[in-house]
Amino acid sequence: MTDLDLIDRKIVAELMQDATLPIAQIADKAGLSQTPAWKRIQKLEATGVLTRRVALADPAKLGFGLTVFVGIEAPDHSPDWREAFSRAVDAIPEIMEVYRMAGELDYLLRVAVQDMAAFDTLYKRLTDAVPIKNVTSHFAMERMKFTTAYPVDTRNR
Repeated sequence: MTDLDLIDRKIVAELMQDATLPIAQIADKAGLSQTPAWKRIQKLEATGVLTRRVALADPAKLGFGLTVFVGIEAPDHSPDWREAFSRAVDAIPEIMEVYRMAGELDYLLRVAVQDMAAFDTLYKRLTDAVPIKNVTSHFAMERMKFTTAYPVDTRNR
């Protein structure tokens, strides 16, 4: 984010909070007129700073009442295994996020499923698809904080 000036940071911060804001409002909050604001947004998209504009949904209202954090230990670290694992997690839409980790776990997954039975099905599908040394699952009881917006500094430096 070092290449972004204050105006770009303000635009990004506004869009992360609400991507449906009209250009006029974004421009006003960034201290620009509409055309320069729109051109900056297009540049932020073209350079990959802004990657997508999406709607966020309540998982429980969509029937995804169980969030599970799954730690994976790989049996080996070969390119073939990593590729097979990547294909396996890509093929399971309930796996929402996958991180390759440093430390005790090799991978950390965030999974959203309807219930324990659905998680068991997912578990079997994943472990049938690729050899895994160890799987550790942690079940979320309550989501206390959730955001997709990064804490962008919108102060003048």
